[in-house]
Amino acid sequence: QVQLEESGGGLVQAGGSLRLSCAASGRVFATYSMAWFRQAPGKEREFVAATRWTGTTTYYADSVKGRFTMSRDNAKNLVYLQMNSLKPEDTAVYYCAAADYRSSWTPNGRMSYGYWGQGTRVTVSS
Repeated sequence: QVQLEESGGGLVQAGGSLRLSCAASGRVFATYSMAWFRQAPGKEREFVAATRWTGTTTYYADSVKGRFTMSRDNAKNLVYLQMNSLKPEDTAVYYCAAADYRSSWTPNGRMSYGYWGQGTRVTVSS
């Protein structure tokens, strides 16, 4: 099992940057595919970015492509989401999620992920 804890959220002006972190417990972090999702008020939780456990491929939602970068540091059990050129529509609670490598995995599928953090709030002012 793995436990996840996000940090790094906050209030930022449009055009600014934030870096979110997700700290994972467990000795086999490297065998989990990881993702970021977000949920804006009154909206469904949506996919942001994901990386396969092998680290070979990273996927992004069209809405963040070119602005957000996801990375992972297996030695530190950390996943990051660097968010640049932030827009008011990026305002949401951001969640880190993990999927065991043995499970069937669709990068942008919520049901692929069995482990979730509590979320960190990002507010982008115009």
